[in-house]
Amino acid sequence: MSRRQLPATPSWWFDGNTPPLHARLLSVLYGAVVALRRGLYRRGWLRSRHPGVPVVIVGNIVAGGSGKTPLVIALVQRLRAAGWTPGIASRGHGRKDAKTARWVEAGGDPALCGDEPLLLAAATGAKLRVDRDRFAAARALADAGCDIVVCDDGLQHYALARDIEIEVQDARRRYGNGRLLPAGPLREPVERAADCAFRVVNFGVSDMGDGEPGEWPMRLRTGQAQPLAGGRPLPLSAFAGQRVHAVAGIGDPERFFSMLRDAGIAVVAHAFPDHHAYTAADFDFSSPLPVLMTDKDAVKCAAFAAAGWYAVPVQAALPEAFWVALLDRLKA
Repeated sequence: MSRRQLPATPSWWFDGNTPPLHARLLSVLYGAVVALRRGLYRRGWLRSRHPGVPVVIVGNIVAGGSGKTPLVIALVQRLRAAGWTPGIASRGHGRKDAKTARWVEAGGDPALCGDEPLLLAAATGAKLRVDRDRFAAARALADAGCDIVVCDDGLQHYALARDIEIEVQDARRRYGNGRLLPAGPLREPVERAADCAFRVVNFGVSDMGDGEPGEWPMRLRTGQAQPLAGGRPLPLSAFAGQRVHAVAGIGDPERFFSMLRDAGIAVVAHAFPDHHAYTAADFDFSSPLPVLMTDKDAVKCAAFAAAGWYAVPVQAALPEAFWVALLDRLKA
């Protein structure tokens, strides 16, 4: 393991080991708070507000990354092709001055916007608002001319009323040990997933399996490696048989490393915490190899990128029937 490779989550969430006692006790308390909060919204004692245009939530009940960002990109593109004018609402996790709401455009400062919103803005060209209050973000998007709002994350943000919920789940990790935080990875009980209109399971680049009944399989297709310091894009196959430094600061870095290994690339893995604020010193590697990173990481590294650094973009691919079902539900 590289000295920079950091565990993204507690090991007991997914390895089958029993969580420590303190985590199990805190999990009971957390579960009580979650149940109380949801009950208050259901009874109307806490208020959910609707922005006046359809709201689609793309989220998960498992903490950490599951593939929401490529799905949001694909969803916005499909909605636009169907005649909608979508906007994106996001909290902007990891950004400075998080209390300040902001419009996000491609090329903005990731420290102020957040890495995922900056990537979404660059990939879609859609209006994008970051705000801790997602209702306020959705209302601002509606006022700016958007006729539908896609909320990046926010399944648990009940202050924003929604029309469609899409749960995204990682095919490899699923629900882990099935326990609530911090004893397990669950933000809410597993039963919460049944309330979602769609369950999308991210199989990554694997072509094995189609999930269980009621699930929609999502696969990720890699694009050409984009040089951060300028130059010609390269197919990922150009790195096959080579050793590279692979950098990932996402919820599940191993997903990125496995994707590169499946492409025949010898990976020297460097895992960072999700939403890590990179500096040039983080890339002070002992060997001068090409550097491959996720496109989410690349938006934070472009300002000091060196030759030989590449972003590896991915695109979400889902069955056509999924899009038909989603658009039909919106029409209804």
